Amino acid sequence: MIEIIATTVKDALEIEAGGANRVELVSVLEEGGLTPSHKVMSEVINAVDIPVNVMIRPHADSFVYTNDEIAFMRKEIETARMLGANGVVLGVLTENNTIDTKKLEKLLSACCGLEVTFHRAIDETDVVASVKQLAVYKEITNILTSGGLTAPLSENVEIINNMIASAAHINILLGGGLTKENVISVARKTKAMNFHFGSAVQTEGNVVKEKVEVLVNKIQNAL
Repeated sequence: MIEIIATTVKDALEIEAGGANRVELVSVLEEGGLTPSHKVMSEVINAVDIPVNVMIRPHADSFVYTNDEIAFMRKEIETARMLGANGVVLGVLTENNTIDTKKLEKLLSACCGLEVTFHRAIDETDVVASVKQLAVYKEITNILTSGGLTAPLSENVEIINNMIASAAHINILLGGGLTKENVISVARKTKAMNFHFGSAVQTEGNVVKEKVEVLVNKIQNAL
């Protein structure tokens, strides 16, 4: 699985044309990705045939959300489902950097029929312990991670292997530091099969089909 970030219809079309498997749709990528507008959601979902997973993140201040923000996020999840999204991307923590299971469960209860990716909020926690917590929830299909924040992804091989071993039904999706130069080495050391890219396939903030093609071909030919 090769997932690539898009912020526009053009990005999504370039991702599909380049041979990637899935779009993660966000806005304000420089803030780490926020929820896109309903207009952009609809346009992108209808423009491509590959799955589109929509970021559900109302602000970039933290991954700690009030009850009102959780209610807003639930409505955004419902909108994404109504518009035909394949899935949603979300994460919620306590002030102590642990998974906020109560608020997570409120979000998951709105995700009927959608894939759910728990995003890189997990990297601010004890990642292996958090994977074990998340593995309880059948609704969660993917966890996006770089293996934590203490070292680059390429140096977190042992942690990533422990996460994969603890993930049960959940796919560990590697992202945040993957490049065309290191992805094959990381994949071989971790046996990972799910990859997430952003700037590695961009030029001046826009996805470029040819860069997607190079990356997809490299991964497919090596693994």
